[in-house]
This record gives sequence, C-alpha cells and structure tokens, in this order.
Amino acid sequence: MGSNSTSQGHWVHTWASMPIIAENDNLPPDDFIQENVVFRNTTIRQTVRLSIGTEKLLRIRLSNAFGSEPLTIAETTLALTTKNKSGTTDIQSQTIQNVTFGGSGSTTIPARTLMVSDSISFGFPLEPNTVLSISIFLEAGHNAECITTHPGSRTTSYFTKGNRVSEEDFNHLIVRQTDHWYYISGLEVFASQCTRAFALIGDSITDGRCSLTNGDTRWPDILFRRLQASKSHTSLAVVNQAAGGNRVLDDGLGPSVLSRLDRDIISLSGASAVLIFEGVNDIGMAPADCWSQEILSNRLIAAYKQVVIRLRAHGIAIFAATLTPFGLPQTDLRGREDTSVTSYSDPVRESTRQSINNWIRTSGIFDVVVDFDEILRDPEDHSLLKREYDSGDGLHPNQNAFYAMADYFPIHVFENLFQT
Repeated sequence: MGSNSTSQGHWVHTWASMPIIAENDNLPPDDFIQENVVFRNTTIRQTVRLSIGTEKLLRIRLSNAFGSEPLTIAETTLALTTKNKSGTTDIQSQTIQNVTFGGSGSTTIPARTLMVSDSISFGFPLEPNTVLSISIFLEAGHNAECITTHPGSRTTSYFTKGNRVSEEDFNHLIVRQTDHWYYISGLEVFASQCTRAFALIGDSITDGRCSLTNGDTRWPDILFRRLQASKSHTSLAVVNQAAGGNRVLDDGLGPSVLSRLDRDIISLSGASAVLIFEGVNDIGMAPADCWSQEILSNRLIAAYKQVVIRLRAHGIAIFAATLTPFGLPQTDLRGREDTSVTSYSDPVRESTRQSINNWIRTSGIFDVVVDFDEILRDPEDHSLLKREYDSGDGLHPNQNAFYAMADYFPIHVFENLFQT
C-alpha cells in the first residue's frame, strides 16, 4: 500500500504477548474441548490495551507458534470496548472492523508460524492506552495438545459457541471465561519515524503477577502512563515480552531467553531499546550448593553477554535491571510447612544473586542499568524485599512495588539514546 511508505512513517509494535504452549492448567474450559479438539465452532473474545496509538493504521499478529498442524481462523474482527475497559465482552458495535489476511477474511496459519494481517483503519485516530477487543472464530477447531497461549494475561477472555465475532456483547449467550490469551501475539501501529518501541524481557514480576486482573497495573503499564504524562516520551511504546517462570538459560515455562530472543524481541517492529530483567528463576531452580551456583553464575553472565551481542548487532540499546530479593526471614522459614511457596530462599543462592547484581552494575556492557534491587530491598537485610513491597511469599513484589519501580525508572535516559 502506497500510504505505508517509509517516508510517511513506519510500523511499530504497540503491544505483544510472549507465546507459550498451553499446559493442562492453562487449557480453556472443558466445554470447549471435544475428542482432543479445542475451540470447534467457537468464538474467542479477548481484550488488549495498546501502549501508543495511531493516526491511521494498525495490524494484528496471530500465532500458531506451538501448533503441530495448521490453524485456520475463519473470521476475525477488531472493535473498541465499551468505556475502554479491559476484560469485557462489551464492544462499541459501530467500531467493528473486519480483519483480512492477503485480502481474505479467513487465514490458515502453518504450524510453528504466525500471520500478520492486512492494514486496518478505524477511520479515526486511536489514542494511547486504547483497549481493543479481538474476536476470532474457529470453525474446525484445533489440536488441544498444541495450543499457543499466554497464561499470565491478567485479563479475562471469553468463549461462546457459533460465529459471534460481530456481536455487541455476549450477555444473552452461554459463555465461559478464563484469564489467559489464546493465539494473539502482537499489534503494530503505523506511526511517525520518531516513534519507537521499548521491549521488556522478563519473568512473572514483569508479566504482572500480583497486579489487578483486568486493571492493567503491571509495572510496565504504570511506566507507560508515566512516559505519556512526561510529554517528552509520548512516542515510545512499551512492549511486554515477559512470562511467569521464564528463564534465561533453559526452557521451562516457555522457551528460554536465549532461544526466544529472535522471535520475541528482534522480530518486533520498531524496537530500539530492550530491558532484560530476568535470572531469578535460573538461580532459584539450580541446586543450592556452591559448585552448582558457581557454574550457574558463570553461565548466566555468559548468556547476558550473548544477549547484548545479538541485540547490538541490530542497533538495539540494552538496559539491564538488577535482580530483586527472594529471601525469607528465618522465623518465616521455620514456620512454613509448605516450602514450595519460595524454594529459592537460601544463603548460597543469595550469594549468587548478589554476585550477578554486582556484575550487572559494574560490567559496563549495558547502555543503562536499572537498579530495582536497590529500591525494593530491605535496607537492614538485603536478601529480603521491604515489607511494604512484599506480596507475602518473599519472591514477588506487590502492587505498591510496581508503582515504586515505575516511578524510579530513569526515563530521562531515552533522550540521549534516541537523539538523531
């Protein structure tokens, strides 16, 4: 399309979610699984909140990253939600847009790939923080063992039988719901050349564990609102590519950082800077003995260096955040029968965390260091989160901590990084 020429602007990701294969506890309700086929004759309605908006166009990416066979989406629509709310079935019917792929209303996504839609215009500008409703209809369904999802959506998705992609609401229908996203992996906007994306590599802390479901109160969400309020950084998107339980070195809950870097970060449109805030799960899942932790520390540092090399080859600036505490007071440890709540708490693992953080602060290989450890740790015992920032398990910061992280973030550094 001529109107998409680079002289007039470029495509920039405004939202994304890291694709993961659905495990048993992330499957949709049983009503939508029959004979190992999921979502047969089913409409899925999901909402996402954009970061930056667009004056003109956007497009959506649908993913079959973990499929073992093709995925056919029979019809897709986009619309604005009622009152700009997340996690609702209610849409503004006059805003419904039919999505096409190569001019067709349906698309078949081969196994382990994704599809990018044609350009979509609402006929009016979309403001930053706009909530979009995405409705997709699967007629034949898909293999229930190979569903591509994002479990930690912190946003409610809805399922109903039949093709209901253009329904104004689902209030009169039989509906099931769950707090996961399915098959949606990205939204891009066509924006001015000065518009850029800041992408985040992280685990459950960045994915939003302990944030408010349907509230969009993850620390990256709060950071984006701060960027918008600053007036100096309104053209910077914040794109969250985190997942709970994720690790840098090894696959676990989703592919490791090293294996997903090209798919989740380098492939993002308009990505100019990336923050890596991950490593806690690598430390916590390695044996708590000195030999194992020393090997892990060396491998983790080598992995960070690889991330820097690979991103810098694409002209992407690299931020790194220090790892936050995961310890528990000894009195709490003695009183816990269920040690699985925070199995990470151990003096040897804490020594590794301190060593990694010292390296992050002093190595000099990152463009920017964000010292989340310094602001969240207990000033009297650096192995612990401050009580006012502890969700209760010693590992996950709470909602108050998310506001502190977003407020602390050094947004002024973007001015120097993006000077042209």
